[in-house]
Amino acid sequence: MSAAGQEGQAGQEGQEGRAGQAAPAGRTGPADTAGPAGAADSLRFEGFVRAGDGGRREPVPLHVRVEGRGPVCVLTAGLAMSWFDWDPVAELLAPYRTVVRFDRPGHGLSAPGARPPTAAGEAHRIAALLDALGLPGPVTAAGHSLAGFHAEAFARLYPDRTAALVLIDSSVEETARAGVAGTAVRTGAARALGLAVTAAGLPAALGPLVRRAAVRLSRTGGADPAARDLVRRCYRTGRVWRGALLENARYPDMAAGILALRDTRPLTVPATVLAAHDGSASRGALRWLARQAALADTLGARFEVAEPAGHLVMLDRPHDIARAVLEAPEVPRSGRPHPSDR
Repeated sequence: MSAAGQEGQAGQEGQEGRAGQAAPAGRTGPADTAGPAGAADSLRFEGFVRAGDGGRREPVPLHVRVEGRGPVCVLTAGLAMSWFDWDPVAELLAPYRTVVRFDRPGHGLSAPGARPPTAAGEAHRIAALLDALGLPGPVTAAGHSLAGFHAEAFARLYPDRTAALVLIDSSVEETARAGVAGTAVRTGAARALGLAVTAAGLPAALGPLVRRAAVRLSRTGGADPAARDLVRRCYRTGRVWRGALLENARYPDMAAGILALRDTRPLTVPATVLAAHDGSASRGALRWLARQAALADTLGARFEVAEPAGHLVMLDRPHDIARAVLEAPEVPRSGRPHPSDR
């Protein structure tokens, strides 16, 4: 298939209606849709739902998968990652949690975003997604890498809907400055570059290869375990490249946004910071651990280390993520921490 054909197919997937109906909150019966071969019996819904970022633009069709039973846990992955990267973690959590994983705009199978992302906007999108699924919460919000900003923003903006916060090798910025002029230039450059690489056919030619190489470099050992057809389906499209470039360009703005929220919206839910460490004594690895520990101190969070693990903790140490989620102290529905959690 040509690059244009791949792009058209992916865009159509993001605009089509739901593959089945979203399961009502608390339902633990048979799956509403037929999942891929070998899918767990706990699958409750997989398809597309519309969820906006709180702005006035039309909500974006997001690809989402819901499985398991029990309290809700939302998993949101880092830059350029897809829903299937959570497979090892979801398998461990599904017997005990209703696991919601989704592709942000321009990622995985989701349609492109209507406007550039912000930390608060992605928090509003998580809330809108849960509303569309009939899962009001409270939920455990687990964010990896860049999406740690989004999960933390959700916990600060929606404390009554958050049971616990888990940050998985989250992005960390101690100081951030995002000027309006710089934002406009970075956004415009990212959009232009995305259009250029798509027009040149680079996603179709190199997308899966770049994905495989990036995953290998982000692990302590092992190749990319994702199925070949899924990687080709997502990473041969210019839509995913454009989404990743735009999100990366807005990183300074999201960092500034989360720092601003820390000044105005206190974190009132239990939090855990899970840092990845490759087991080495290199200066870079130890400095990263120190920054993650400082983040935990800033948030008043528990600090845990996944070792040995690269940045893609969900692939190297999925059991550590599952344990962090399952052992996270939660806020009861009254919204106040239980005395034993303090």
